[in-house]
Formats: sequence, structure tokens, C-alpha cells
Amino acid sequence: MSVRLTALSIAIIVATVAAGAQPKILTLEQAKQIGLERNLNVIQAQNNLSSAESGVLAAYGRYLPSLSASGSWTRSQVEGPIYTQGIPIPGSSANATTGSFQAGLSAGLTLFDGFEREANLNRANATSAATEHTVVRTRQSVVFQVESEYLNVLRLEQLVRVSEENLKRDRRQLERIEESNRVGALSLADVYRQQSQVASDELSLINAQNEFDKAKADLVALMGLNVADDYQFADPSVSGSIDSTDVSATRAKYTDIAALTNTALTYRPDYLGAKENFDASSSSVTMARANYFPVLSARAGLNGNNEEIGNVFDYKTIYWGLNLSWTLFDGFATNQSVQSAIASKRNAEITVAQAERNIGVEVKKAMLDLEAAMKQFDVSQKGLRSASEDRKIAEERYNLGAGTLLDLLVASAGYVNAEANVVNASYNYIIAKRNAEYVLGERTY
Repeated sequence: MSVRLTALSIAIIVATVAAGAQPKILTLEQAKQIGLERNLNVIQAQNNLSSAESGVLAAYGRYLPSLSASGSWTRSQVEGPIYTQGIPIPGSSANATTGSFQAGLSAGLTLFDGFEREANLNRANATSAATEHTVVRTRQSVVFQVESEYLNVLRLEQLVRVSEENLKRDRRQLERIEESNRVGALSLADVYRQQSQVASDELSLINAQNEFDKAKADLVALMGLNVADDYQFADPSVSGSIDSTDVSATRAKYTDIAALTNTALTYRPDYLGAKENFDASSSSVTMARANYFPVLSARAGLNGNNEEIGNVFDYKTIYWGLNLSWTLFDGFATNQSVQSAIASKRNAEITVAQAERNIGVEVKKAMLDLEAAMKQFDVSQKGLRSASEDRKIAEERYNLGAGTLLDLLVASAGYVNAEANVVNASYNYIIAKRNAEYVLGERTY
């Protein structure tokens, strides 16, 4: 009885471990969400945004008065001889100890500083907006990378299946050839030739499987997961079979390059961020020129002093007033700051212009890639139909003895290449569509 219970317990444990060892299946949406949550570039961009937002708060704080409090305690002791009629008494000594408590409260407010506060606030807002655009573009970039890697994994998985099916077909063909050789219908050379083809198919399958496994590792690392864990990627919403209607609709949607470029300039966060950085650099010029102006501030305070802390404000001083300061010459330091800020502004303007050029090139190249992908898909479909018929004819001729094994092997290789071309063309088309969306920058996450 105990042996049966032990065996049952072991079986339950093994089943539990086996169930726990099952790889986790991730859909495309799950993969994108994990990437947005765990990708280090997204986390760093979000941290930079928090820092920029604190800069905006600090810029508003410069409009508020400053407030400070102080306190101190001092103890002093005076020692010396005792004097009588101006003459010290020998051997005499006297000491006096006093204590003093001081407390104060002061406030100050800048009334005018050459518009530096206003420029600083504008720069902080522009910097925060630019950083926010960077976060959006970083998220878009990560999503596109995850989508591309995910689709690449699906593509390589399909190529593995193509290699597996090809190996199965050639193994069945080898069995038929070996059987025909045993009855004397085919020569031993055909057997060796087919065995060589099966070995080549096995090598192709090993290479395809290795590329598939490495692509999965890259995707897992991109999402920020542990590459030692086992994951599977499957999504019913992503189909490798492309409808010709979808291709036609895509071709009609992405035709006007000029309109698409304007759309990208309207929505691309990196371009909008470059413009915000230009605004920030303009405010930096104003801040640098503020040193040419005087600074006017108001101040007020309260000070108390007493030997007892409880009565420190029995004797107090209350003060208030205005303070005006103006640096008349600073050794051209302000001029240097202004010229440096102007140079930074010019560079920021160039950055905006360069970003506009880059976007135009990216849109053009994305549309060319998409058009090429659509043409490749059409050609691959025609090639598959032709290769399928060619292989069927070669197999029938070989079975009838009218064709050679070499003809069949060539036709079979052409069919496998055609299948692989269809898989590659299908996923290249899907990735090209995603790339077009990424280049336009309309989708946010």
C-alpha cells in the first residue's frame, strides 16, 4: 500500500513539475506590453521626463518669495583679577559668564531680473515637452522593434516547418527509392543520391532551427525578460497568409509621398521634440542677456536676541527694504554667455532642419520598401504555383521512368525555395507595413 502511495506521490510531483515547465505563450500584444514595461530605454526616458517636470516646478518656484530661519546660542566667559582703585589685588580673580540666544526670520522676493525668470520658465516648459516627445518616440521605437522581432520569429518558425516538411517528403522518397532498388527497378546510385539529399535537408533543418532559437532569444532580451526562461510566441491575429485585397488597399493608401511626409512632420514626436528644443535654446539666449539688466529685489526680516531662549524676541529688530544691483562690467563674461547661447540656438535650428530632411528620406525609403515587399509577394505567389506544378510533373515522370532523379531533386529544391520565398515575402510585407506606420509616427502607445 505504501509503495502505491509513494508511486502516486511521485507521479503527482512529476506531473506538477512538467506542468510548471511548460513554456509560456505570448501573443504580439502581450509582447509589446511587456516591452513597454520592462525595456530599459523606455525606463530611462521616463526617468528623464520626471527630471524635466521637476525643472518646470523649480522654474515656477522662482516667482515665489524665499523664506529662511536661523538660530544660534553663544556662551562667553570673562576672567581677570579684581581691581581696587585701579590697582589689581594680588592673588585675586574674578570671572563673568554670559549666555546669548539669537533667532531670526527673513524673506526675499525678486521683483525684476531682466526677464530671466520668464525665459527660464519657457525653457523648462519646452525642455519638458521635448522630453515627453522623446518618451513617446522611444515607446514607438520599442513597439516597432518588438513587432519586427516577433514577426521575424514567426517567419523563422514557418521556415523551420518548411524544412521539416521537405525533410519528411525526401525521407518518404528515399524509402520508395530503396524499395525500388531492392526489386531491381532503380540503381544504387539513385539511393546514394537521395541519401545525400536527405542529409542536406537535415542540415538545413538544423540551421533553420538554430536561427529560430536565436531570434527568440533576441526577442526575449528586447522585452527585458530572462533569456534562460522558455517562451513560445503565437498569435492567431497575425497570419502569414496575405490577402490580395489587403495588398491593393495598402498600395492605394500609401501613394502620395508629399502628403505622407507632411503627415510625418505633423505627428513624429522626434521632430516635434526638436522644435521644442529650438524653443528652449531661444529662451536660453534671453536668459543670457538678462545679465545686462539690473536686479531689483525686496527683503524683510525679524531678528531677536536675549539671554533667555523664552524671551528671545523681547528685544527684536524688524527690517524691510529694497535692493538694487547692477553689474556694470564683468570682463565680457555675459557677452561670452550670450554668444554661446546664440550658437546653441543656431545649432538647434539646424537640428530641426536636419530632422525634417531625415523624415523625408525615411518616408521615401519606407514607401519604396513597402512597394518592393508588395511586388515580392506577388512574384513569390506566382513562383510557388509554377514550382508546385514543376515538382508534380517531375515526380510523375520519375515514377513512370521517363525522368531522372536529378530532375526530381532540382524540381523539389525549386519548390522548397518557392515555399521559403512565400514565407519571407509575406512577413516582409507585414513588417514593411509596420515600418510605414512607425515612420509616420501616428500611432502612440
